[in-house]
Amino acid sequence: MRLYHGSNVDIQKIELSKCRPNKDFGKGFYLTSIKEQAERMALRVSKMYGRTPFVNIYSFNEKVLFGGNLNVRIFEKPSEEWAKFVITNRNYKRIETVEGDNNFDSRYDIVCGPIANDDLALLFRQFSDGLISVETLVNEMEFKKLTDQYSFYTEKALSYLLKTGVENV
Repeated sequence: MRLYHGSNVDIQKIELSKCRPNKDFGKGFYLTSIKEQAERMALRVSKMYGRTPFVNIYSFNEKVLFGGNLNVRIFEKPSEEWAKFVITNRNYKRIETVEGDNNFDSRYDIVCGPIANDDLALLFRQFSDGLISVETLVNEMEFKKLTDQYSFYTEKALSYLLKTGVENV
C-alpha cells in the first residue's frame, strides 16, 4: 500500500526524536493512505513554519500489521477504547494519574486508526470535562466522517517503510 506524509521538507531520513508529542496515538511518525489529506497537512505545516509543502510517499506492506513481528494496535473505527486512547495521549502532561491505555512509552511499534480531527475536539473536551457520557461521545463520533492515520514509533517499525518519492504540493 502507499502511505503519504505531508510536511514542509523532503524527508531524507525519518528521525523519531523530531516527532512532536501529544498527538492522537503518541509521539511518532504519522502517515495516511489518503494523498489529499497529506497534501492538506503539507500546506498547513508550511503555512505555520515556512518552507515548501511536500508530500513524502512511502511503500508499506500492510501484511506486516498482522505478521506478529511488531506490536501493533489497530482501531477499526471510533469507539470508547479509541477515544480514551486519543484523549490520554493528547493530554499526557495535564493528567496527574494516567488511566487507561496510552503509547507514552512507545509500547506499540505501529498504531493505526481514525484521525481525531478538529470536528471531534469539542466532543473530547465535553467528555473530558464530564459534560457528556462516553456513550454520547461514541454515538456522536459515528456521524463524523473520519480519515485514517498510521503512526510509527520504533526504528524496527520504520524499517518496513520504503520511501518511493516526494511531490511538491
